[in-house]
Amino acid sequence: MPDNTQASTPENEHLNALVGRWRSQGQTVATSTEPALQIIGSDTYEWLEGRFFLIHRVDVRINDDKVEVIEMIGPYDPETRTYPMRSFDNQGDFVTMRASVNDNGIWTFAGETERATLVIAEDHNTMTARWERVDNGADWLHWMDMTFTKVS
Repeated sequence: MPDNTQASTPENEHLNALVGRWRSQGQTVATSTEPALQIIGSDTYEWLEGRFFLIHRVDVRINDDKVEVIEMIGPYDPETRTYPMRSFDNQGDFVTMRASVNDNGIWTFAGETERATLVIAEDHNTMTARWERVDNGADWLHWMDMTFTKVS
């Protein structure tokens, strides 16, 4: 029988800044071959019982396309000082990233081909994110900008 007496780490408590339901809006960056696409919807973060994993659900529209994602964040990895992230979407994609937070409360989400910088306002009611991606295997390109407003 598994031992369920272990407690979540104090570092996992940093993830509380994300907890709640957020109205999401933003747009991708236009390129020479693609127009900017509007993004609107919601992001929800909630703890899984035990507070080792934060569940992140995304439900947005990118222009006319519906995008749903479920992601598990955590638990904190003291060796890398990061939070593993694993996401799965309604288009069959699976992505692994790592999250970290600096002393100023600025979050970085980083994977092999995409990364983001997330800034949470002091009042914890809004967040902004700048996403970048690698298309050619080497150069990071500005991909999209998002804003989040807490609704609960």
